[in-house]
Amino acid sequence: MIAKLFRAAPLTCAFLIVFWTVGTLTGAVGGASDDLLARTAFGTGSPWWTVLTSALWSMDLLGYAGTTVLLLVGGVLAEREFGALRTAAIFLASHVLGSFLGLGLVLLGRDLHWGWLESLVGEVAAGPSIGGVGLVLVLTFRMPPLWRRRVRLLMILSVLVLTLYSGWLEDVLRLSGGVAGLLIGALLLRTGPVSRARSLQETRVLVALLIAASALGPVVSMMSPYPNGPLWWFADVVAVTQPLQDDVDATCLADMVEQCRTMTVQLSYGRFPAMVMSLLPALLLLVLAEGLRRGRRFAWRTALVFNLAFAAFIGSYVVYVAQFPDASLLELSVSFGVPMLAPLAIIVVLLVTRGHFDVRLPRRAVVKFWRFTAISVAALSALYVFGGYLVREEFTPEPSFGALLADLPTRFLPPGYLDLVPLRFAADGFFGTLLFEYTGVVFWLIVLAGMLMASWRAWPSSCEESAERARDLMRRHGGSSLSYMTTWRGNQYWFTPDGENAIAYRVVATIALTVGDPIGPARVDAVRGFAEFCAHNGWTPCLYSVGAETRTAVEGLGWSAVQVAEDTVIELDELSFTGKKWQDVRTALNKAGKAGITAEWCTYADAPYAITDQIRSISAEWVADKGLPEMGFTLGGLEELAGDGVRCLLAIDADRTVHGITSWLPVYSDGEVVGWTLDFMRRRSDGFRGSMEFLIASAAMELQAEGARFLSLSGAPLARLDRGERPRALQRVLDFTGQVLEPVYGFRSLFAFKAKFQPTYQPMFMAYPDSAALPRIANAVSRAYLPHLNARQGLRLASKMIIRTRDRVTTHGRTR
Repeated sequence: MIAKLFRAAPLTCAFLIVFWTVGTLTGAVGGASDDLLARTAFGTGSPWWTVLTSALWSMDLLGYAGTTVLLLVGGVLAEREFGALRTAAIFLASHVLGSFLGLGLVLLGRDLHWGWLESLVGEVAAGPSIGGVGLVLVLTFRMPPLWRRRVRLLMILSVLVLTLYSGWLEDVLRLSGGVAGLLIGALLLRTGPVSRARSLQETRVLVALLIAASALGPVVSMMSPYPNGPLWWFADVVAVTQPLQDDVDATCLADMVEQCRTMTVQLSYGRFPAMVMSLLPALLLLVLAEGLRRGRRFAWRTALVFNLAFAAFIGSYVVYVAQFPDASLLELSVSFGVPMLAPLAIIVVLLVTRGHFDVRLPRRAVVKFWRFTAISVAALSALYVFGGYLVREEFTPEPSFGALLADLPTRFLPPGYLDLVPLRFAADGFFGTLLFEYTGVVFWLIVLAGMLMASWRAWPSSCEESAERARDLMRRHGGSSLSYMTTWRGNQYWFTPDGENAIAYRVVATIALTVGDPIGPARVDAVRGFAEFCAHNGWTPCLYSVGAETRTAVEGLGWSAVQVAEDTVIELDELSFTGKKWQDVRTALNKAGKAGITAEWCTYADAPYAITDQIRSISAEWVADKGLPEMGFTLGGLEELAGDGVRCLLAIDADRTVHGITSWLPVYSDGEVVGWTLDFMRRRSDGFRGSMEFLIASAAMELQAEGARFLSLSGAPLARLDRGERPRALQRVLDFTGQVLEPVYGFRSLFAFKAKFQPTYQPMFMAYPDSAALPRIANAVSRAYLPHLNARQGLRLASKMIIRTRDRVTTHGRTR
């Protein structure tokens, strides 16, 4: 891994080695000394050549870590795009030009008597992040339009937030370094005016980033030990901090009784409840940003109301402060005007983009949310009032029932806002403190979690009528060997406007997972329309277990694909179990005949109870032996045996004992069944050992006689045929995952078993439009396959995977 990184980006790796080595030798990693900064850092009174030396040091450990991450991402990509020499030139030009631009801004602010910039005169700054920010912004000129806008907005908002809220010289220089990068890119790399309309999803992402930035700025200021930016005071509005002990002592000594009591209560809050409640407005904005990214109308409305209230609150505060001017007009305009304009600007953006946020929650979801919220308020309120009265001796002074009831609204306010209401008592004992501090914490965490789940959750709307339409299309147009799985419970359906194409999908963690190929004649148009439908609902589409034809079609749309399974197909036209390669199958048939075992067809729904009871018992025994739940999604269970048209083939002896069972799903073409797909496979643990070989061979012979063209033994997940191609990184990860899961689910053993029937191999792929969503797609696929995995089973699965991984690493090391 490290060797590959050095080959891909030798300049970046070499610079980082020098950067950390110099920092370690001079002690700057733990915090640069004033003497070192005076000789190497850049500032208003520094020699001109320090603009170069300042790129070799950083101010502290956080600066070293952040710069390393920035360069490992931006530097590596830049070297891949521009080459080492051009990357070095761009980085150095951004660093030098950005440093002098920032210095000029500071000197201009000094001449205009702007207190914030005047405070930076005489300060120094060091760090290659100045050139790093510029390098990343230059790189955006070579990115696709979608990522260009996202990276630019994210980078510019980040450095702007740091400048306005943290506000030290290094923050100003990073911002000017970004400006320098945009100038360099516009002058040297811009190929011409390219005007492309923003997509629905992109607009949502950009608005969400704007809302998130408005929340994170005050948090940056609150977390900074010495905030110096012009908007540092705004942190007290969005992220309200606790008062300092010195301020509380000074207030109490001044005989300000009410304020002294309030500040004492604020200071008494524990660290965790104080942090959660203080960050409440910022957390709410972040949750709303996620809802906006998903296009939710409730998030749009809440964000609009929130910013209107914010603007009104800040406006009243600005009017009050303006009565006591103690700074220049410029400073007052920026320090108090920008916070007022920020929510107003967000309001304008929300109003202009209103049409992009039209995904409404169904009425039942809204009712459920408000009912749950009301119950939470009632339960927590009753617990605080009645519980507090039972332990009233743990409050000082001891409150009455009425006093607890009157104090109830303040439990839902952040500690910093408690000075807006009168406080009459404080908590001393354990239970009193628990009720006093955590009532609001629990309530708001419940509300925020509910809003987040409303943003993520998909509310199924498909009815039986939609499922029947999909079945009709499947029978008329046919499909892949997995087409019947689109009719299983849990799927929803999307149709093209003409109703001639359908895609079955299920939404798991905001990923719309499809099952098999699209049904219908126009697959590419169906995929394109389905992708637009998913974007409208804030989902990421993922076509799972599609064939090579669909894969080729969607790659033309810019999608990526990776193989996830191998379909094994037996052509029945000229099938005969002759020759040495069929020896195992003939042996199973012969042994079954000698043991008096026959193959019998039935439908699970019409089978007698004596048979279905044995099938359930065999399945339960198999599940218990695994110690893990049955897998779902593309692997059917007992419920799927009763599907319309599904046939079961049983291995039964003379005593009517079921030794094994297989289920077969019909594959249609032009309204007729042309093939069958193997799904459910179970064998009695103490029964006939060749049951599966016997049943599959018997099915092949009997279905061949009925005129079927082929049998699909279905795809073995995470197993594939080695075709001599060099796998990509993601493919290697999936191969390794299949090896790790082998002791648990035996996918590769199943693949090897199917090879006995000399099948034709057909790769099955997973196609997706956005590589950045791969971690979420992996999570969604695993949850779709294991929807009922509990904590104990999850730990067992994880332990087996860890043991398997350890054994593979040990074996690999010994082999080497």
